Amino acid sequence: MTIETGISTGSTETAARYHRRTAAQILAELARPGLFRPTAARPTRRFEYIATELLPEPGTHLTFSQRLYLERFMRPCTAGEVTSATHRMTWTDSAGIPNTGFYRDDGFGPQIPIATREAVLVLWEQIDAEGALAERIAALGPAAREVLAATTTDHEPIDIFRVGVESAGRALAQHALLAGRTSYPSAAEFARGLFDSGIFTAVATRWFWELQASTYRRGMIPVDLRVTADGTVRYPEQTVATLRAMKEETIADAHHVMHRATTDEGLSAAGAIARYHDDLDLISRQYALLPVDEHPVCLAAVTHRADGENYSLLPLVAQHFVEVFGDLVARCEPVAARAAADAPEDLPVATEDRTFYVPDMTCKHCVRTIRGVLESMDIRVVDIDLDSKQVIAEFRSPRNRARAFEALRDGGYNPADRQTGTTPAAPGR
Repeated sequence: MTIETGISTGSTETAARYHRRTAAQILAELARPGLFRPTAARPTRRFEYIATELLPEPGTHLTFSQRLYLERFMRPCTAGEVTSATHRMTWTDSAGIPNTGFYRDDGFGPQIPIATREAVLVLWEQIDAEGALAERIAALGPAAREVLAATTTDHEPIDIFRVGVESAGRALAQHALLAGRTSYPSAAEFARGLFDSGIFTAVATRWFWELQASTYRRGMIPVDLRVTADGTVRYPEQTVATLRAMKEETIADAHHVMHRATTDEGLSAAGAIARYHDDLDLISRQYALLPVDEHPVCLAAVTHRADGENYSLLPLVAQHFVEVFGDLVARCEPVAARAAADAPEDLPVATEDRTFYVPDMTCKHCVRTIRGVLESMDIRVVDIDLDSKQVIAEFRSPRNRARAFEALRDGGYNPADRQTGTTPAAPGR
């Protein structure tokens, strides 16, 4: 099977530099023969979750964390264009991993976050089970691997595919905050409706990664949905314009950092990326090397010619995700659990309770955010280890620890006790 792009992946010149279309071609060639191998059906399962009502700041519908991110990183989006969740929920998935999700009480509630996570786990399992895919990846030459390393954040194809699946799940869970504005009668039909309406494609082409990841973690979505005459949903013109403007601002910020580093400071592109790695992580590092005249598109959304036909990876992943979600959602039974009561303020903190883990701490930006949250509460941070996801902090009391975890959840992180594999209970209100 050959995918035609007019660019040779074996070219030394191409491999030595950032090239989004070539990276997209490599991934498409890997995926098209088969990305998912069917696995055993999941049984019906009950999931206990703890729900906490989000408390907006006075005079607004946004929480402090949401407002701060909006003002710092979502120019020119306004608060009126953002919808917030009404509740944050924590639960442990079928793999034993603690999760944080969000829902609105005028939508489908906790059902979609839980079933979305289970669908992600199923698709990850199916990717891992596709032995022929692993063989194709192992056969990749050094030129192709250099293109992926120069262009993508995750580098390894399996990791890139897994992130793509997770992104589809995030798109569904976030847009579920708008489900009350649609006429879909069930969570499965809502997911199918998003796919039929092209919303997954819209997220891939109009959003950008940092916007999706950061707004998802905070339980907010900066778009609206309008129901059309044929029953599908669309982004209104104002939403499209705002998404475009936010993306252009992000690209401009990344280009500004690179221009300053390479022109004013005389650094090479690689040197600029190395020196300003943290700054670019806060913006969107994927755009730092984007040519000024190139409009960025999600790698999975790039269309190729394959065996005389058009081929794109995105519809394959989104459609399969929606099908698996539709099968799972009726077999995921959310069960509300009570949050633990506040511990007395004057009890000492056990030595082992000074250590906790944040499974979704993935980059230096996460480290800075977590440190900032704790230090803003006058909690001394002893150590944060990105590789092991371990955090050691000096809490003043069990209640202080619980409230710190609450603040971390406000930022979309999932503090967990490794010993039990459970999420520390949210403090009572």
